[in-house]
Amino acid sequence: MTSIYKRRLRIFAAVATAGICFTVADAVAADNDLVIVTSFAADQTAVFKQAFKKEHPDINLDVINKGTSAGVQYLQETAGNNKTDIFWASSPDAFEVLKANNLLEKYVPATKKTASEINGYQIDDPDGYFLGFALSGYGFMWNTSYMTSYKLPDPNTWEDLTKPIYFQHLGISAPSRSGTTHLEIETILQGQGWDKGWETVKEIAGNAKLITNRSFGVPEGVDSGEFGIGIVIDYFGFTSKAAGFPVKFKYPEGTTLVPATIGVVANAPHAKAAHTFVDFVLSEKGQELLFNPKVMRLPVAEDAYKNAPEGIPNPFKGEIKAGVHFDSNLSQGRYNVVNSLYDVMITYRFSELQAAVKAIDEAEAAVEKSPNDEAKKLISQAKALVYNVPITEKQASAPDFSAIFKVKRKKAEDKVEGRQAEVEKDWDGKSVENYSKAKDLAQKAKAML
Repeated sequence: MTSIYKRRLRIFAAVATAGICFTVADAVAADNDLVIVTSFAADQTAVFKQAFKKEHPDINLDVINKGTSAGVQYLQETAGNNKTDIFWASSPDAFEVLKANNLLEKYVPATKKTASEINGYQIDDPDGYFLGFALSGYGFMWNTSYMTSYKLPDPNTWEDLTKPIYFQHLGISAPSRSGTTHLEIETILQGQGWDKGWETVKEIAGNAKLITNRSFGVPEGVDSGEFGIGIVIDYFGFTSKAAGFPVKFKYPEGTTLVPATIGVVANAPHAKAAHTFVDFVLSEKGQELLFNPKVMRLPVAEDAYKNAPEGIPNPFKGEIKAGVHFDSNLSQGRYNVVNSLYDVMITYRFSELQAAVKAIDEAEAAVEKSPNDEAKKLISQAKALVYNVPITEKQASAPDFSAIFKVKRKKAEDKVEGRQAEVEKDWDGKSVENYSKAKDLAQKAKAML
């Protein structure tokens, strides 16, 4: 072997070794990264991020905030080039969607001490693809100062929110923009049935002052007095009260108790770090963080309630009367259909719906003072038009039908194509026609008196 050849070999070996060292260093650095996509507010995730970093300073944690539906869509779109390790959100039905799309990895901590079910309801996925880390109930919060100012009674039931006295005093988001709102809508649909449930949902929406762009906009509107009552997940009410706002929160009897959930994404680039974070969230320390004033969620570890703040109910002792046994599989099967129905019938036709509801309210008030059978008949016809749903519950859950709803629109102008566009156009046309006819009938009834 010549000296030149030996020298070249040594140089090649040195370069190769350096390259190997560089690659290993990169791999170590990569293992210390952690990317979380979550629907939770930044001030809430910051509580966990700060505590986690104290215990694991070597892990670089990057939190990406997206609404639940947007987060699901993001994971679906990036499945071929996954850069996310954990999905963290309130909606178990969203995790059912991800599971059905093979976008989650099985993982159950070996030392897990949190409950896996409560009152016969599964907190964790029985197959191990996602885990409940907190419990959530749904209802409404209200600003006590606002209610006193407008001389409004405190609401107790979902049906209370449909009363004319609350017209333009409510705030709600849309299920396509908020996973928690989706659960609220599904809770009403499952508790009251498809047709009666949509009637209640439409009446509540018709009473609203506005439909917010994000779920966070609802408690903010109540806190500021922009409107008096907000349809929210429980922790919005608890955090507002902890922050000193004059608010109350109510679980109506027709509520449900569901887990807020965490799961490791399939083919997570930093799986080891992801497992470490899940372990932390479910640990004793992680469960205690749920009582932080900026978080205020209900732990899934029963022992944690020994240190619960005043006013926080203990679901393990039956202090929340959840009358609806939430069916995540049912919700998952019609997830996009319900979102699309709500947007087409309510979000994008809010002014038309509101005008029809107002006309009906005025007609009913008039007929109460001057009873008239013919006017009552017209009002009944008007209500039937407003509450009409263009598809049945069976159709909504049919796999072939639900599969056509692939595009999540952020606004009415967003483009959809194919069968989804055809169906939504048909729904929209029927909604516009029905609301217009309903308004005319109600006004005709009022004019008769």
